[in-house]
Amino acid sequence: MKQTIILAWALAVGVGKRMAAQPALPPFFDTHVAPAATKLPPFAVQNPDHQLSPFTGMTRAHWQQAAQYLLGGAFSYVRTLDDPMQFPKQPGKSYPRSASQVPTEKLEGLCRTLFMAAPLLKENPGLVLNGVKVGDYYRHQLALLVDPASPSFIQPRAATGGPSQNLVEFGGLSVALFAAPEILWDPLPKETKDKLAATMLSYGDGPTVPQNWRYFNIFILSFYQSRGYAVNEKLLEEYLQKQLTHYKGAGWYDDAPTFDYYSMWAFQMYGRLWSHYYGQAHYPQVAAQLAENFALLKDNYPYQFGRDGNMLMWGRSITYRFAAVVPFPLMGLAPTVPGTNFGWMRRIASGALLQFLQNPDFLQDNIPTLGFYGPFDPAVQAYSCRGSVFWMAKAFLGLLVPADNPFWTATENEGPWASEFKPGTVANKFEAGPNILVTDYPNSGAAELRDAPRQPASDGNRGNENYNRLSYNTAFPWQADGPHGEVAMSYVFKTKDDTWEALRFYTFKKYENGVYYRDATPESTSTLKLQLAEMPLPNGILRVDQNASTTATALRLGHYALPQLAGPIKRSTRRVKGHEVHLLDNGTYQLALVPLSGWQKVEVVEATGLHPSASKSAVLNAVGTTAPTPRPALYATLLLWKKSGEKWTDAELLPVQKVAAANGGATVTLADGSRREIAY
Repeated sequence: MKQTIILAWALAVGVGKRMAAQPALPPFFDTHVAPAATKLPPFAVQNPDHQLSPFTGMTRAHWQQAAQYLLGGAFSYVRTLDDPMQFPKQPGKSYPRSASQVPTEKLEGLCRTLFMAAPLLKENPGLVLNGVKVGDYYRHQLALLVDPASPSFIQPRAATGGPSQNLVEFGGLSVALFAAPEILWDPLPKETKDKLAATMLSYGDGPTVPQNWRYFNIFILSFYQSRGYAVNEKLLEEYLQKQLTHYKGAGWYDDAPTFDYYSMWAFQMYGRLWSHYYGQAHYPQVAAQLAENFALLKDNYPYQFGRDGNMLMWGRSITYRFAAVVPFPLMGLAPTVPGTNFGWMRRIASGALLQFLQNPDFLQDNIPTLGFYGPFDPAVQAYSCRGSVFWMAKAFLGLLVPADNPFWTATENEGPWASEFKPGTVANKFEAGPNILVTDYPNSGAAELRDAPRQPASDGNRGNENYNRLSYNTAFPWQADGPHGEVAMSYVFKTKDDTWEALRFYTFKKYENGVYYRDATPESTSTLKLQLAEMPLPNGILRVDQNASTTATALRLGHYALPQLAGPIKRSTRRVKGHEVHLLDNGTYQLALVPLSGWQKVEVVEATGLHPSASKSAVLNAVGTTAPTPRPALYATLLLWKKSGEKWTDAELLPVQKVAAANGGATVTLADGSRREIAY
């Protein structure tokens, strides 16, 4: 079993031998778990408190209700204390792919549901769900993990064993043991405690992956040291120091090799809780450094969420969804940072919870789907099983913050969206270190993010749409690329073998005068290269990208994609001062693409099965060529959006008078007569 899991992990995180292509998935392995007998109704905020929470109605009590709602879905598969936390498998690339992986699948369901069960049990030790006493269930299941006669038994790591998913889950279990020892640990018989210690330490006192995984070892070693067991303190201290080296500034850790939500639902969350439960008392210098790295979050991270709290679809493991908000309630733990707008932090966190909990496609068989809203296999990683989704329950570790904390008692507000951001403007926040640009759009309430990843296709979890889009927007979840050149918010190039390849290797250049610069190429050749320059505008983006290719091929640029929701997506064209404007409207948003220079034509491309929000979608694609010319071609494009029902003025559709090549770059003359020099 261990070797199978390690192989799956190696393929998932992209370590070991790099392959030209991912291996074909084996035939579907069915775990034969029947759907729950009853179906959960959609989540509703009962008796909303619009005085304390005027935007969401959500208070701490509603967070508890949400946690119990999701936990109740998991317990709809539990009828006796022996029943595992195992759920119907979703077709696609997820595991288990063989019987040997089933024990780890069950371990994931058990340990990850504890992220919401532990805070609930601390305040209600007698909690009963589906006729089962929840506290009794978890204590019984912990004993089964170390019972060789149980189907849930987890073998200790062999002396030569490497990192595996078991390490991940035991690290998460240690978080729950720290949070609620009086429920989960103290009542256990000494024999069970000793067996758990031996098994969990066999993983914790061992090799790991040089990224957020070190925290799994850190938590296992720290918990058992706090309970009087002998642990490898030297290894603990080594991993603590190495985790600090991942910090790059502005609240961001790189997850070796990417920036994504692992910085938040792993590095920042684990660091905060480890310091709270253990580090401040035993490693105060490390805890102080972690607190310093955490403190900057309030000035950067909240801007990454839309006005309504909606989060971006960005990065691998996006099925964990609102786990990304866990730093906000943890801002209430000591040491708190002066000037924290707790009302805005809770408004964001509650809004992100409702973004998913109130989506009708979120649950299937009472369990969150593997996807973003409904099932969406292009966003699923091979290391995920159905129970993996409960990593999102990390958000409910915020319930460990006391009820009288300002995170819970402050009145909800919209922060700068209400007090600083003005209609008709755009707000950019550049985060040096990670070189991330976050843009907030007051006109639409959307937030957007750009960075500069460099991920090969052989890394199946990072060398794709999870990272390689030109930008990510809270209003427009990313659409997967199609086999015929269908592309959204990226460039694709026609290859020699008649396929299409997207940009994958980005190099950050600078952020200057409101313009974000990167160079980018596809992976297969460096002879195709673009020098990217993008300027956020009040209703969208001006792109002035320069062709630096030395070979000729077909080229396509996609706008964001629109899902088909209530009816067919409307398409139209309009001429504004000699420019043809192409428009799409799905009843929720309108998109406009205006080719300014370098393009041959614009197409409306319909797709099926590529969008996370609906089976059908449409996107505007600009079509051109990379053919070298005496003067490098400028691909100048306006990519604009508005909410449906709002009228476009000519000035909004053409906020640019002229784009002209100049001195190896370009000069942009805006509609108000002002100029911006583009210097690649």
